[in-house]
Amino acid sequence: MKNALIVGATGFGGLGLIEILLRHPGITIQQLIARRDVGMRINEVFPHLTGFCELPVQGTDEINFSDIDIAFFSTPDRAGMTLIEKFIAKSIPVIDFSGDFRFNSTDDYAVYAHNKGMETTHHAPSTLPASVYGLPELYSEKIRHARIVGNPGCFAICMILGLLPAVKEKLIDADTIVCDGKTGVSGAGKNPGEANFYPQRYEDVNTYREGKHQHLVEVENVLQSVGGNHKIFFVPHIVPLNRGILVTAYGKARKGIRTKDVEEIYRQFYKDAPFILIVNRSPHTTDVRGSNRCEIRAMVDERTGMLFITSTIDNLVKGQSGNAVQCANLMLGFDETAGLLVPPFYP
Repeated sequence: MKNALIVGATGFGGLGLIEILLRHPGITIQQLIARRDVGMRINEVFPHLTGFCELPVQGTDEINFSDIDIAFFSTPDRAGMTLIEKFIAKSIPVIDFSGDFRFNSTDDYAVYAHNKGMETTHHAPSTLPASVYGLPELYSEKIRHARIVGNPGCFAICMILGLLPAVKEKLIDADTIVCDGKTGVSGAGKNPGEANFYPQRYEDVNTYREGKHQHLVEVENVLQSVGGNHKIFFVPHIVPLNRGILVTAYGKARKGIRTKDVEEIYRQFYKDAPFILIVNRSPHTTDVRGSNRCEIRAMVDERTGMLFITSTIDNLVKGQSGNAVQCANLMLGFDETAGLLVPPFYP
């Protein structure tokens, strides 16, 4: 068995990791770390874990580096960069959930941080060249040998997985791709702020960070790595769902491309990707809820010649903890699907 440490264990991401690792055949949870709820047992924070996981929540000053094979930082932006060097010194690989290690340069990080309204200086810049973007569907070999993995943003991974085949095969004849995204409230985390309190969120939908969302940097970087030269215009919306992301991307289709051609290209591109499902019907967030699956529909509207691609994920699983475990499986030598082969829950 491999031993895991979870930093940020009392947030939604930490909880997701606990729930997955409890059923993992090769990873056991060794220690839970958080800045809140220290001294409580994790099942006092999340009562549904009673009888399954009752480890104590410890503070960051109590981290025990011995016998740890992998560390998950389910922490806010700028927290991981203050912790990473101690783990590197002890040769413990790290998967970070924030934007701290999604980029190989301080310039890209600065754009991300600026778009999110944060300080733009990275406190561990020497670690960035060694970090690997945690997208198993494209970078599995790099992830296998990585010491630092930046887990993608939830909107980013949904957009990227939807667009990768179209961009790589040059199916879009346009300089700009328009992406329309919907996300549930859990994307804002366990402490989402006043704007997401139930009375203010229920029966309400709004856009935010229009055209300047922090995930744009990572999306454009990945698409450029497969030969794309598109700009992404992205308008995200918050909708009154607990969990789920649905993104629809639009661009002028290359002349002569039809829906059947696009579907075959997508199926071939993802034929070895265990969590990608290509469909020819309208995707629903409930199709993937609670699973590590990404469901994609790509088709051409023959009347207008527009290619549109709809992709959907559970933002807390494929968009967060599930994808992180998928990366950990590669890093630790397990089958990529270990602990993750569960169906979506319905209704």
